[in-house]
Amino acid sequence: MTATTALRESQLRGLELLHRGKVRDVYALDDARLVIVATDRLSAFDVVLPDPIPGKGEILTRLSNFWFAATRDLMPNHLLDAAIDSVLPAGVDPEPYRHRSVVARRLRALPVEAIVRGYVAGSGWKDYQATGAISGIRLPAGLRQAERLPEPIFTPSTKARVGDHDENIAFDAMVQAIGGELAEQVREASLAIYRFAAAHAATRGILIADTKLEFGVDADGALYVIDELLTPDSSRFWPADQYRVGESPPSFDKQFVRDWLEAQDWDKRAPGPRLPEAVIAGTAARYAEAWRRLAGPPLAP
Repeated sequence: MTATTALRESQLRGLELLHRGKVRDVYALDDARLVIVATDRLSAFDVVLPDPIPGKGEILTRLSNFWFAATRDLMPNHLLDAAIDSVLPAGVDPEPYRHRSVVARRLRALPVEAIVRGYVAGSGWKDYQATGAISGIRLPAGLRQAERLPEPIFTPSTKARVGDHDENIAFDAMVQAIGGELAEQVREASLAIYRFAAAHAATRGILIADTKLEFGVDADGALYVIDELLTPDSSRFWPADQYRVGESPPSFDKQFVRDWLEAQDWDKRAPGPRLPEAVIAGTAARYAEAWRRLAGPPLAP
């Protein structure tokens, strides 16, 4: 990984900025292509925090690209084979963007998020405790926190705007939002990608508790997986050697930040609290470890 200062906000003058999300800035390259920049912004509880995590956007991009390549036989993805240096506007230094940016198909994003859960954790654990179900899917009685499910389940959610909160929805609500045929395609692709990734991760000593995917369609209605794929921002990664049923395992994702935030006097509304240097460094180390274990060579501290 290259040594860079944190990039909180990209500036690609000469390209039309379409959207600044929680992490990614999206620019129009032309009618058919986008430039997507993964910044070092960090969101928690759907709030973008004041302090970025240096190198985070590069790790997200490298890890997503690894998974996009590994799963392209299961589902086409939005990546195009174009070097970012070749499309940046004249006068823009490519170095800050080279390893955190991609050129992608310009697609219509579906207004739902596709979540696959292999274990009872996070909001799914809270739902299960209250109702015995997750997103309307009845589960066996007596499951404990972090317990592996008999089979992975598909539990979609709404896609909130920046500052709003995602909400779990039943599959029927997803059908109403995007249509039955497309909803079935998204569910089948999501489960197939999760099963493939979980099997790979298990060989690297990582359990993928759950993951969130996003999809888009082209003008002909063909489906693509988009945005990011199986990163610490979109997934819950647990070290297999520290996994214990009945307790929340440590994780290679932003749960480290969430745990710190939960201990603060904060109402989970913007603006979020400033992060201590130890929390920033600890989060960066966990993201780097996720990449090292899942996809790549050791990274420099």
